[in-house]
Amino acid sequence: MLITGKERKSIYCDKMVSLICTLQDHRDEVNWCAFSPTLLATCSGDKTIRIYNTNDFSELPFSPLSGHRYGVHCCSFSVCGTYLFTCSTDALTIIWSMATGASDGTLALWDFHSKKLRKSKTVTEATVMACCFTPCGQMFVTGCTSGDIKVWDLDMKQLYAERDAHDMGVTCCHFAPQFHIDFSSVEFRLASCGQDSQLKVWIVSQHGATACEMKLLHTLTGQSAPVLSCAFSSDGELLVSGSVDKTVTVYNASDGVLLHTLKRHESFVTACAFSPTLPWMATGSMDKKVNVWRIADRDSGQAQSRNLSCQGAGRKLSGHSRLLVSDWSEEDVLAWLSEEGLEELVTTFTTNNIDGPELLCLTKETLSSELSIESVGLRGKVLRKVEALKAELTGLDAPDEFLCPITREVMKDPVIAADGYSYEREAIESWISAKNRSSPMTNLPLPTTLIMPNRSLKTAIGRWTATQ
Repeated sequence: MLITGKERKSIYCDKMVSLICTLQDHRDEVNWCAFSPTLLATCSGDKTIRIYNTNDFSELPFSPLSGHRYGVHCCSFSVCGTYLFTCSTDALTIIWSMATGASDGTLALWDFHSKKLRKSKTVTEATVMACCFTPCGQMFVTGCTSGDIKVWDLDMKQLYAERDAHDMGVTCCHFAPQFHIDFSSVEFRLASCGQDSQLKVWIVSQHGATACEMKLLHTLTGQSAPVLSCAFSSDGELLVSGSVDKTVTVYNASDGVLLHTLKRHESFVTACAFSPTLPWMATGSMDKKVNVWRIADRDSGQAQSRNLSCQGAGRKLSGHSRLLVSDWSEEDVLAWLSEEGLEELVTTFTTNNIDGPELLCLTKETLSSELSIESVGLRGKVLRKVEALKAELTGLDAPDEFLCPITREVMKDPVIAADGYSYEREAIESWISAKNRSSPMTNLPLPTTLIMPNRSLKTAIGRWTATQ
């Protein structure tokens, strides 16, 4: 039976996308999301990777992972779901990936089993922003800030280059899992997005061992600002993208018809991913949140998504999982006590119904007279833990100009580098030493390594800190 374009649109419009839970555990922007068959991983500028069970989206006991010194930019599971690969501004890839890109214009190809560098090559003078393998694993593409998309074989021989694929730069690319074989050629579908506010779908064709070409299939313009992320669903039928305009768009991947525009993030949408086995989609944003969505038939999805939404919202959160201490419930405070080794006070805090706001107001007098904590040492320990908690959370809602671009933490000793940007002194000195005088913000060579104190910014940060 022949299905017309209009009928196909009707079929896919019957797919309902519903928000089932919002994860608010990260303390800085969410940079990437990735699914395995049973897990969801998210990574952030807060230097951590968090792992959730996709049954109820509860965080696993060993989460968060904190092996990186700076913000974590990307995470990806192996096909079997056993291994998770992460990379960061600290120039480390933890649990080695088979292909990684870098801001110095190089590409590194790793042998997974031996964890050794297989080959490295300078492939562009621009920053490599995106890299992904074909489903067969025999080719991969890179996208860079110059706007070019290039196709490579495993010997790092360039097979094809699509110049200026995206004006002002490529931000992300992703292959559909399915491919088509026709006699001596094989065809793949590639999605790419960029600073030009466009999402594009390409046909990448390989003819023989060395001949390769790319043809533009669709140009999708459903978003009004740069598109930062894109992903195909596991069946290749849907395509999702996230944008600076704070929206998430879902398209029919076959004909490019816009199916849904989702507006549940409060800042740039930096990440999106589909589960390979379940009808879940995750989107991450600079609002520090990860939204998990269910994609289902309109007649069957409502009850199931409503049920899962309740599970996600009702899961017990650890003390540090809420963005503000003033939002903590009594249960969150009790979890925090356990984390800090203060289990002996759980009964006392439960009896007195201590929640987040009351925790912040504790004094020596209230601990002694109202909570009847007789031990001077224990009272002092509690107050020190509370003060440390306040200090830890001070920078959560800091103005962006107060955060060091490298560490994403409130600066204590801001300095101005030759690129005109302000950094934490220790961070930029370490960067210059390790990165051979390149700018962390522009990747261009610094005219000089001289740095100057930014006293006016330091004063402003001091005033802001005093009000917190």
